Amino acid sequence: MNTSQKINLRTTLLLLLIVLAACCRLLPQMPNFSPLAAIGLFGAAYFKKIWQICLIPIAATWLSDLLINNVVYAEYFTSFVWFYPGFYWQYGSYLLISLVGMLMLKKVTVTRVTGASLMATALFFLITNFAVWLGGAYPQNFAGLITCYVAGIPFLKGTLLGNLVYSGILFGTFAWAQRRYKYVLDGHS
Repeated sequence: MNTSQKINLRTTLLLLLIVLAACCRLLPQMPNFSPLAAIGLFGAAYFKKIWQICLIPIAATWLSDLLINNVVYAEYFTSFVWFYPGFYWQYGSYLLISLVGMLMLKKVTVTRVTGASLMATALFFLITNFAVWLGGAYPQNFAGLITCYVAGIPFLKGTLLGNLVYSGILFGTFAWAQRRYKYVLDGHS
């Protein structure tokens, strides 16, 4: 098998794992238990081109959002939803998580993936709850901001567990495949 075929097979496996993880959003699960930050970290660790690192996780988020908003939760919307209000906060947090993943996951180890998952949890929590506060759901002062963050704590558990579980599945599956099919998957996307 030549190098080009190895790279294409490796990239195909990476994309397949990302698509499967994104489809898991359709499964019933606890609030905020999501594969999206893990997808960003996974892409940052294994894709080599910045456009892949940034675009693929955002595309997975957007495509799964289209399905969720227009099929699963279609009854809550009056028309087709391309983007929901405030989407840019969530998407921005995943983009930032991917960029942090580039820095933290130059070498993939269990410790680094765990650390990146914890960092992703903190970033998502801080950014999205700040957006809720900024949107006027709480008084626009420091006490209102703190109240907003405190109100978000129950959702933090789902975010943390989702990041850890899906990172474990994505990174673990790919590591297993690399060991099992070493001669086929060696290459760089």
